[in-house]
Parts: sequence; C-alpha cells; structure tokens
Amino acid sequence: MALSNNVIGCINFVAMLLSIPVIGAGIWLAMETDNSCVKILQWPVIILGVVILVVALAGFIGGFWRIPALLIFYLIAMLILIVLLACLVVFIYMVTIRGSGHMEPSRAYLEYHLDDYSGWLRRRVQSSYKWDRIRSCLSSTTMCAQLNQSYRMAQDFFNAPLSPLQSGCCKPPTQCGYTFVNPTYWISPINNVADMDCLQWNNDQTQLCYSCDSCKAGLLANLKKEWRRADIILLITLVGLIWVYLIGCCAFRNAKTDEIFRKYKQGYADT
Repeated sequence: MALSNNVIGCINFVAMLLSIPVIGAGIWLAMETDNSCVKILQWPVIILGVVILVVALAGFIGGFWRIPALLIFYLIAMLILIVLLACLVVFIYMVTIRGSGHMEPSRAYLEYHLDDYSGWLRRRVQSSYKWDRIRSCLSSTTMCAQLNQSYRMAQDFFNAPLSPLQSGCCKPPTQCGYTFVNPTYWISPINNVADMDCLQWNNDQTQLCYSCDSCKAGLLANLKKEWRRADIILLITLVGLIWVYLIGCCAFRNAKTDEIFRKYKQGYADT
C-alpha cells in the first residue's frame, strides 16, 4: 500500500509539471499584442492551468501522506479538469478552422477578409462597443510606426512579409489602388468603391485602417495563428494528463485492494 501511495504521489508530481505548459501558454498569449487587446483566451487558460496545479498538488500530498480524502478529491477533480481541457482544445480547433489570407498581384503580404472567419470569432470584434476598446488598444502600439522605419521604398514594402495585423490595420486594401508614399501614408485611390474599407482609410496616424473590416480580419488571423500554437500545447498536455490520471487510478485501486487484503489477513489471523 505504501508503494502504491508513493506511486500516486510521484505521478501527481508529474501532473503538477504538466500544469506548467498550460499556465505558460496562457501567459504567452497575454503577452502578445493582439491577445492583450482582445482578452478572450488567455485568462481561461491561465486559470485552468493554476487549478490543475492545485488539484495535482492535493493528489501529491494525499499520496505521500496517505490522506484518502485528498486522493478521492484529486480523482474526481482531475477528471473534471481533463474533460474541461478536452472541451477547450476542441473549441479552439473549431473556432480557428476557418480563415486564411488572400494573395494579391505583386504583393508578398496577404489580404484578409472578415467573412472568412468563424461566426463566434467575428462576434468578438464586430460590435462597436467591443471594437472601440480593441481599436484604442491597437492604435496605442508601435506596430505601424515600425513599418515606416523599416521600409522606405514602395517595392521593398510590397515585398515585405507583413503580419496579418500590419497588413489589415496599417495600410489600405490593395484593391483600392492607393499610391504609396510611405507604409502608413497613401494617396490618390483608383477605386474608392471597391471595398468599404477604401472609404475607411485615413492618413491620420491614429486612424489609419483601424476602423476597417480588414483590420478586424487581420486581428482574427493573428489570433488564429497564436491560438493554434497554444492548442497544440494544450493537446499534448491533455494526452499527458490522461495517461497520468489512468496510472493514478490504477495505483489508487491497487492501494485500496492491498488495504482490503491486509485487513482480511489481519482478521483471519485474529481468528
């Protein structure tokens, strides 16, 4: 029984270690510009990671110090957390399954359209109340100003590997036919009605295309890329937690069987 309890303690220590990638994924998302402005996924991931850590710690203490109540709490709580983590992994995959950039002639960067993305993601940015806050956050960053320092010539800019946010928010849509002056200053559009975003463009450095649907789409494209990376981390952690949980269940069952057998032997000897 002592051996089984020690095994339970050891595997719960592994579960504690597995909580670190979950917490780390949440912190990484919180540090990214787009996620820090939207604030959708990072806190649920961080909170889930912290709860996994606490539950695993309870199982670790219950295993080494042989506290059955903590072990039972661990087995029930960890099962619930595994289900929640599995739901989160599937949810992230489903809301990021749609959406990709579109190539334009003579451009290395891609253009992004809001309608390409899932309805759930679109609803996070379409309401004016939500977008006003996000737009204010994005415009306070230096992502567009950095382009002016990096690219002086039009052809250099057209060949630049812009991020989705930079492509959608820092310049007008290519199909509008604006003439390049610098990365954040464009004049003389050829087709102002090609896209409603053509009318939204403003050379004011605090406005640019932050009100454009292309900016919203660029934000969602960035979120998709980062969420997919986080989802891979969560999936690997989920698989690890499932294995740890199954081993823990077997060890706990063996410990209970050994205890019952020991009591039976003791009772038999007393008779």
